[in-house]
Amino acid sequence: QLQLVESGGGLVQAGGSLRLSCTASGRTYSSYGMGWFRQAPGKEREFVAGISWSGARSYRLDSVKGRFTISRDNVKNTVYLQMNSLKPEDTAVYYCAAGTGWGQFDKYDYWGQGTQVTVSS
Repeated sequence: QLQLVESGGGLVQAGGSLRLSCTASGRTYSSYGMGWFRQAPGKEREFVAGISWSGARSYRLDSVKGRFTISRDNVKNTVYLQMNSLKPEDTAVYYCAAGTGWGQFDKYDYWGQGTQVTVSS
C-alpha cells in the first residue's frame, strides 16, 4: 500500500499562488508515476498534470499550461503542484494519485484524500 497525503490548499485571491504538496509513505514511492487531478463542484474529476518517476516528463492541461508546474522530490517522497496566476475557475478539490503511468488516461492505483483550493474573484 502507498498512502498519499495532500496539503497546501486554501483560500487565495485571483492572481495569487499556492503550492500543493503530496507526501507518500508505505511502498516505494519513487517507482510510481504521479498525477494531480481536480474536481470542481458539480463537475467531473479532471486530470491536471503528471510526472514520471524520474521527473523527466510532465503533462499539463491546456487550461493550466504556463500557470501550473508539477515537480517531485524522491528523497522527500513528495510531489508538488505550483499554481500561479490562479483564477476563480481553478477552484476545486485537488487530489494527487500514484500509478504505473503519469498520463491523463493511465491507471492510478492510489489516491490522496484531497485538498480544497478556493480562488476568490
